[in-house]
Amino acid sequence: MRAVVLKEFGGPLVLTEVETPAPGPGQVLVRVVASGVNPLDIKIRAGKAAHARHNPPAVLGLDLAAVVAEVGPGVTGFEPGDEVYGLTGGVGDLQGSLAEYAAVDARLLARKPESLSLREAAALPLAAITAWEGLVDRSRVGAGQRVLVHGGAGGVGQVAIQFARARGAEVFATGSPRSLDVIARLGATPIDRTSAVVGDYVSEYTGGEGFDVVLDTIGGVNLDLSFSAVRTYTGHVVSVLGWGTHSLAPLSFRGATYSGVFALLPMLTGRGREHHGEILRETAALADEGAVQPIVDPRRFTLETVADAHAAVESGVSTGKIVIDVE
Repeated sequence: MRAVVLKEFGGPLVLTEVETPAPGPGQVLVRVVASGVNPLDIKIRAGKAAHARHNPPAVLGLDLAAVVAEVGPGVTGFEPGDEVYGLTGGVGDLQGSLAEYAAVDARLLARKPESLSLREAAALPLAAITAWEGLVDRSRVGAGQRVLVHGGAGGVGQVAIQFARARGAEVFATGSPRSLDVIARLGATPIDRTSAVVGDYVSEYTGGEGFDVVLDTIGGVNLDLSFSAVRTYTGHVVSVLGWGTHSLAPLSFRGATYSGVFALLPMLTGRGREHHGEILRETAALADEGAVQPIVDPRRFTLETVADAHAAVESGVSTGKIVIDVE
């Protein structure tokens, strides 16, 4: 099969022929149709993601949408011809999705939403799993709550807004000036993070009480701002990039709580993989109800132009998720 191989960190991605894998026990062999590109793919390629290291030579690519070609021993629930999607590889020792075929753990897969194309489905897995773990698993977002999303126009932020609204919450989201229209179209109240003062928008939108849930998808100073924006006593802050050193004093003085999300953990450890499949099934149901719709950049990339796709993500000016057409 054809695959894009990274031979050394920081080096070029090489399109070459490699052996087609065979599905082992508990695995499904899929024919990859589309591969979603995430900023994390760029960091892994550069050797700047020790938490998600994928040692060369390696096939990168975290997200995929595919068609089941063959099921391995012990697999139930899937059969050849099923259209599926998942966060299945590209970290640890798991082959990524920039290849024509991949043998993946069946627990990491779900049938793709019927209402979405395979291209659209490939844009969802990492973002959906991360947003779900933050808002549902950690924060229990529900009706009547006010939710603040830092980075609402990013991959995780867009899905988080839609999840929170689907669960009945009122959503607010920060973003750069050029992203505010996207945030508004998703149904959240946009906040310009380049000019907004945390105390001002807490006062304006919550009467000074603070937001019930704050989801930080940016890290750094935005996590510090989250600690000052959360509701006293009952509020919860959750971050997908809480890797720095932060003062917990603002959070402690509000009597609020914090948790982190590391969506790659089941892939790296082998533990909890069933839950990834569960989240993707829930996401598919919401998509088919019209509550979740990924925004996909209209530009088309192939295995021959993966480097261009990565450059588009690095530029930070895409109009949606970059997806590579593998098939």
